[in-house]
Amino acid sequence: MLELSDLRTVPLFDGLDDDQLVQLLDGGSEVPIVPGEVVWLEGDRADYWWVVVDGSLDLSRHIGREDVVVGRMDVPGRWAGGFRAWDEHGVYLATARGVAPGRLLRVPAQRLHELANVWFPFAAHLVAGLYGTARSIEATARQRSGLVTLGTLAAGLAHEINNPAAAAARSSAELEHACDGLLDALRQMATAGLTAAQFGELDALRRELEPPTTLPDPLETADREEALGEWLDRAGVERPWELAASLVSAGADVGWLERAAAASPADGLGACLGWVARTIDVASLLGEVRESTRRVSELVAGIKSYSQMDRASHQRVDVREGLESTLLVMGPRLRPGVTVVRDWGADVPLVDGMPGELNQVWTNLVDNAVDAMDGHGTLRVTTRLDGDAVVVEVADTGTGMSPEVQQRAFEAFYTTKDVGRGTGLGLDIAHRIVVDRHGGSIEIESRPGDTRLRVRLPVRAAHPPAP
Repeated sequence: MLELSDLRTVPLFDGLDDDQLVQLLDGGSEVPIVPGEVVWLEGDRADYWWVVVDGSLDLSRHIGREDVVVGRMDVPGRWAGGFRAWDEHGVYLATARGVAPGRLLRVPAQRLHELANVWFPFAAHLVAGLYGTARSIEATARQRSGLVTLGTLAAGLAHEINNPAAAAARSSAELEHACDGLLDALRQMATAGLTAAQFGELDALRRELEPPTTLPDPLETADREEALGEWLDRAGVERPWELAASLVSAGADVGWLERAAAASPADGLGACLGWVARTIDVASLLGEVRESTRRVSELVAGIKSYSQMDRASHQRVDVREGLESTLLVMGPRLRPGVTVVRDWGADVPLVDGMPGELNQVWTNLVDNAVDAMDGHGTLRVTTRLDGDAVVVEVADTGTGMSPEVQQRAFEAFYTTKDVGRGTGLGLDIAHRIVVDRHGGSIEIESRPGDTRLRVRLPVRAAHPPAP
């Protein structure tokens, strides 16, 4: 058990009298340092203040694929933690592991806060103000950056939705004119004395026509329209060039026209071909409306999935669904120079997690990859099962990350982007979401032309993340 004489040898306490040291001892406890054993973990709540009395500890941080020793506490009076005495969100910045046997004084952060307020009220106010100011600046900066990102994504999505919506509106307007033309052709066919048998033959011929499944060759199409236009002109059909374009688009040729002429009344060929052309136009316009509205519905469904606005925060998550919705939302950033390659593993199970937060991680990784490629290159997104974890890998063909950048990538506020660029969600927060909230890991492997960020998520979380 630590005694007053033990603390008197620690330079950190030189300014305290015996009564203050006794209060510190009464409020704290002795913790032995055992070589190889972990005392506290990086990212855990900094609920205790630790002071080395004797012995030593190594401090390490998880960087990339390995734990790197970033410091050593081997001098009496070296201290760490206790941040929650002034910051309710404070966490340990590194993992501490015993090296040489010794003793630590452990004081709860709340007790440290109480003693500091009594002994050094002015200094305690300064420290609290420092933490509060730093936290406020961080929150404001991230909020502002998040709003900029939200505006960018909203503008891109508005553009994405506007295109099919405008196409649907245009096609519906043209559909009205096509339907009027169709009714007018039917009236002309009735006036020309078309019989039921002739209409049956003509309808059978119409059903033979189908729009091309591939894009037609422009020169070949022009030649076919010219041939059909000349035939229609010789047959005395009005507006032959207008009819020729619709008929050629559906695959009609001169042989088909000759059979249609044989099935039509003597003075009704133009009306009959007009009816066929209008039915082709109506079918084509309906197809455009159907495709446009399908695209709008697909975008809305993707946004809904991305935001997870109708789902519980913690649930079983299909990471592939989240990645697909993220790629959909990020679509404006990916075109036209980025080629997206998806490699979804067939045996990837659901994982325990919070899909809304994981989608933030995917957004950040994809956005960073696009920036690294300067908007041109190949983005490869891979999912696979690895033991009891699901691995998500986002790779790009950009310039790569230097060892110095890789070491600092998960630090708060660190960025290599210019002001106003990026998603406003740093890799430090992505690290918190993956490691602290989901019990996984995130690592970087980079060289010029091949940078990979690899996220591991346990299939079954040991403890559901707190809301």
